[in-house]
Amino acid sequence: MDYIEKVLERLKEMARKLIEALLGPEAEPEPELIPIPVNERSRRR
Repeated sequence: MDYIEKVLERLKEMARKLIEALLGPEAEPEPELIPIPVNERSRRR
């Protein structure tokens, strides 16, 4: 069973590398924006 898991893991790794080669690297998620508090009263004047 351990041999089968190693083979499957190797196949997954090869498939990932093939997809990266064809489509480019996997897109990284955009960093979460930090909300900046804004004083609404001073902007309206």
